Amino acid sequence: MKPIEFELERTIRAPIDQVFSRLVDIEGHNDWMAGTGSMLRRTRQTSPGEPTVGTTFVDETSQGSMPGELAEMEAPHTIVYHWWEKSKSGKLKFEGWPSYYLQSVSDTETLVCHRAKLVPYGAWRLGTPILRRFAVKERTITVDALKASFEQSSSSAPD
Repeated sequence: MKPIEFELERTIRAPIDQVFSRLVDIEGHNDWMAGTGSMLRRTRQTSPGEPTVGTTFVDETSQGSMPGELAEMEAPHTIVYHWWEKSKSGKLKFEGWPSYYLQSVSDTETLVCHRAKLVPYGAWRLGTPILRRFAVKERTITVDALKASFEQSSSSAPD
């Protein structure tokens, strides 16, 4: 079976540098993803220093812990994360590559193209149609939460 792949776009009312900074701040995801209905409960960076290619993290989700790494980064345009889930015996169940491609629309707006790729392995491939629906829902929650986080911060800014 082919990987599950899809793309979502949102225009965010914020400069590209701010959007990039919010996306690359791994532990900052806890702030804008909280209470969204996502399977993500908490994320934490597990390697020291500023996020860069190779930075590792663990996502605590409703399905358990999933390790990952920052696979690609080109400021302020590209961020690609890679995560995986293994069975207790150590076999891969899933791998995912959520990626963000940012394009400046104006000084105050950024187009976010979110591409998602999910690869199920073994018997999990049989659930591809259901996994696709779940992945689209989860990634839609993420990009909508990102967009909303800028709307909230701009509406709470002093006049």
